[in-house]
Amino acid sequence: MIQIQAALFWAYAIGATFALSAGRQLQWWQRSVYEEGVRTRSRAANPYLALTLLYAAVLLVPTGLFLLWQNPSWATMHTVRGHDELWAGFVLLYAGGIVVGALLGFLAGQFLVLLGAGYGAYLQVVGGYFLLFGTLIHGWDGTGYQRLLTTDARAFADWPRDSVVNHVLDFLTSGTFLALLVLGAAVIGTMLLTEIGWLMEGWRLPGADEDRKVPRVLAIGIAAAGVHGLPFAGALAASVLTRLLGAVPGLALFAVGAGLVLLPRRSPVRWLYGTVGVPTRHWRADEHLQRGAVTSARPG
Repeated sequence: MIQIQAALFWAYAIGATFALSAGRQLQWWQRSVYEEGVRTRSRAANPYLALTLLYAAVLLVPTGLFLLWQNPSWATMHTVRGHDELWAGFVLLYAGGIVVGALLGFLAGQFLVLLGAGYGAYLQVVGGYFLLFGTLIHGWDGTGYQRLLTTDARAFADWPRDSVVNHVLDFLTSGTFLALLVLGAAVIGTMLLTEIGWLMEGWRLPGADEDRKVPRVLAIGIAAAGVHGLPFAGALAASVLTRLLGAVPGLALFAVGAGLVLLPRRSPVRWLYGTVGVPTRHWRADEHLQRGAVTSARPG
């Protein structure tokens, strides 16, 4: 439901976020697949993977195609003006790319979560959302936010002739923005409910209370800030540095700063991540918990 140049990054980020949110359940599922040393289920039967693909196919793709048909100029960041200039490959890339992007993000996140590298899975989320917000804020030529806030190619070309406030007001009163509000309520609302619901579901599994260091409400707030707020702030900082110093020096300085914030073992981001209660051990590490839970659940 956003412009196609940013949509693929968003799809990847959503897939990785869904896998991270369901990290405990995925480890539990993996143990059940190989229970007692014998593979008993197909990996393709993973319900969390199936629901992720269903979300992408039923919500992300149709809403994006609707906006692409309703306003092809806005949906392509004004690389085309109307349907006559719309390359069929855009439609194909959007429809297929969204599902594939969500699949790749989920598989990457799941792979790292199962290994116990949950923070690595989180970095997949940060990277995907950073590229999403970077495309919308800066774009490929520094006009990303202008392309986002103008509904047609003519308004984009006229951007320097009017004030930013007037452009924003025009966008907020446009049919495109109204469509974004209606569709966004379904797409983003479902996304957030799924992420929160899977986190809370995971916290009810054995061992979760030992890993979660803060109350559930605070943990959800920390997770939201880390998944959405931090990448947005990073994309904004990268855009400002690029404008002030130039592309190469600005991005180089940002990369150094981002590395210092994200990568050290005692970084504040890594510490906050550790308070949420996402698993940090290999999927086999808690195998005794599952066996104990199954044994206690049996009658007699």
